[in-house]
Amino acid sequence: MDLEIGFHQNHQKVRWKQSWRTVLALAYQSLGVVYGDLSTSPLYVFKSTFAEDIEHSETNEEIFGALSFIFWTLTLVPLLKYVFIVLKADDNGEGGTFALYSLLCRHARVSSLPNCQLADEELSSYRKEIPKLALTSFGSRLKSVLEKYRVLQRFLLVLALVGACMVIGDGVLTPALSVFSAVSGVELAMAKEHHKYVEVPVACLILIALFALQHYGTHRVGHLFAPVVILWLLCISSIGLYNIIHWNPHIYKALSPVHMYKFIKKTQSRGWKSLGGILLCITGSEAMFADLGHFSQLSIQIAFTSFVYPSLILAYMGQAAYLSQHHVIENDYQIGFYISVPKNLRVPVLLIAVLAAVVGSQAIITGTFSIIKQCSSLGCFPRVKIVHTSSKFHGQIYIPEINWILMMLCLAVTIGFRDTKRMGNASGLAVITVMLVTTCLMSLVIVLCWHQSVFLAIGFVVFFGTIEAMFFSASVIKFLEGAWVPIALSLIFMLVMYVWHYGTIKKYEFDVQNKVSVDWLLSLGPTLGIVRVRGIGLVHTELVSGIPAIFSHFVTNLPAFHQVLIFLCVKSVPVPHVGHEERFLVGHIGPREHRVYRCIVRYGYRDIHKDDVEFEKDFVCSVAEFIRKQKDGTAPDGLSVNGELCSDEEAMTVVGTPSTHLEGVQLRMGQDGPSGPEVQEIRASPVNHKKRVRFVVPDSPKIDDDSRAELRDLMEARESGVAYILGHAYVQAKQGSGLVKRMVINLGYEFLRRNSRPSTDSLTVPHASTLEVGMVYHV
Repeated sequence: MDLEIGFHQNHQKVRWKQSWRTVLALAYQSLGVVYGDLSTSPLYVFKSTFAEDIEHSETNEEIFGALSFIFWTLTLVPLLKYVFIVLKADDNGEGGTFALYSLLCRHARVSSLPNCQLADEELSSYRKEIPKLALTSFGSRLKSVLEKYRVLQRFLLVLALVGACMVIGDGVLTPALSVFSAVSGVELAMAKEHHKYVEVPVACLILIALFALQHYGTHRVGHLFAPVVILWLLCISSIGLYNIIHWNPHIYKALSPVHMYKFIKKTQSRGWKSLGGILLCITGSEAMFADLGHFSQLSIQIAFTSFVYPSLILAYMGQAAYLSQHHVIENDYQIGFYISVPKNLRVPVLLIAVLAAVVGSQAIITGTFSIIKQCSSLGCFPRVKIVHTSSKFHGQIYIPEINWILMMLCLAVTIGFRDTKRMGNASGLAVITVMLVTTCLMSLVIVLCWHQSVFLAIGFVVFFGTIEAMFFSASVIKFLEGAWVPIALSLIFMLVMYVWHYGTIKKYEFDVQNKVSVDWLLSLGPTLGIVRVRGIGLVHTELVSGIPAIFSHFVTNLPAFHQVLIFLCVKSVPVPHVGHEERFLVGHIGPREHRVYRCIVRYGYRDIHKDDVEFEKDFVCSVAEFIRKQKDGTAPDGLSVNGELCSDEEAMTVVGTPSTHLEGVQLRMGQDGPSGPEVQEIRASPVNHKKRVRFVVPDSPKIDDDSRAELRDLMEARESGVAYILGHAYVQAKQGSGLVKRMVINLGYEFLRRNSRPSTDSLTVPHASTLEVGMVYHV
């Protein structure tokens, strides 16, 4: 017994060690991915703060006040708000603006996705742990109000999209600001009238190289990111510590909030405007939450509290200590970062800074790709080509069209502004707007998802909202000095998102209003001239119930369809990931003798859509597994979706991918594969098929003759080939529509549709087996 107890204790110790090793490894990796942007902020914070509004005086009240503001801003926003509060609001391990919106959609039924089903709520990842506290009375009223009024649901969506648009804007501004600030160290090595002719071309070359190498992915050099950021943080913290000891050991006294009061009292409105520069010390803080899906809460908390936060505080204190003893201002760069670096270290520090700026820029560019993919999955952005640059690391994607747009905008900002002051004004507004959106959504999460008191939510909004509103007002006031850039970019992207989302919703509503009943399909028979031809007819549709109008349009003009007909719907659900064991929903449409099925494929907004030839095999196997599990002609035991969900009383069953049911039906091509009980060694007719297909069926449980015949028909159809019947919709505003609607639908949406990827782009549809059916949608 003692030996057994000792064994369990040792086993627990081994598991504990392995767990901590994993956490520490993730914390190490997060330094390169999450904190690249935040760690490079000392390059430009003091320079932006003292750029124009305030001046460094002999009394040091300005520099001490700025340091106090930086210290408490870093402490309250990244440390208190994000590390200890917001990180807990994860969506099954995922973070970011859309994670918060997704949580609210699942707890209050405010989703913007048109083809939601009750079956989606049965997904294992749909519901998190049920809070121990019951929903408060105010929370219940708030939930019912949100579910009742569509205008509030749209406001929530717009709020989430504003945050997404500002993240995209930050993807333009942060690389320009970080790289330009890093290369600005050459200013100390040449005359003032010449350095700008070098800074801009060098910064542009680095940015072009950065965006040109995106298609290779970060996995090839990703292992170098963490050492670069670690080296940079050690560098700036060591220099900061040296400056503190050498120039002003009592600089710690400036951390007192009293110096903030003295700062505002002396500088007044000029000091308030300078807060837009101080704001830049927290740029990149949102990445801790947005990149949560790649790491864990504990790893991000450990990395920030134990290394990043102390390093940044030492760096800012060191700069302030140096500046407190140097008051002679020859040019604006005397307040910059490199002036506080010892002369013999400036060149190596410059090189390390450029590398750190590239790493920080890479992180925000990858985050921009990720947020656009999420918007596209939720029907709020035109479909774009998504390239997965790594087969091992989840989330590393590349979007060619967006990459080149970002590069052109980034170069335009760099060449147009040519100084960190206006770049900082623009970047600061984008950063603080995302934080305000997070604060607003978090207050709703506290009430609706965590079931906490409304007073706690109000306290959260008032405390952090007041801080962020102060910085927001200081940024907006500089609208003409660069802050207009993120606003203009956000308006453009918001317009694109709104037009696409509006057109998509109207198109789906047309499909729902014009769908035909299952009875209509079943009534088609030989007496009407309908012919069933060999093969599988795969009809792609966005409907989860009923027969799409585009298929009735097809049958009306060509009275024939295949011996096996499958209506395939590929949809996104408001969860980050859908497990492979819950990927497919399969069911019959009408009696099983008609061989008509519906197959719904569900993906989360962060899932990788399968884009290889295995997809066809997977959905055929899912239908075969559904047939095998039938009992006496009824749907197998499982999840039924009917009534409110499907007016056609279709019963759907959850079926996983073949990899999740290895003991179920497996598809074998040709003569390979293990021997065993098989269906279809007997052919219905001596027809030479292109390829031989076998279904390998387990011995137990035994299937009945009807199911065996159904599997035989499915196999024969698969041998004959799969024909993809795709709808090609031309959306137009119906007669009598207003001018704005006609412009949005006929011009805006149609332009985006023509220049975006088709909805079946991820299915790798072979051109030789594709049949497109065109139809005009009058919405």
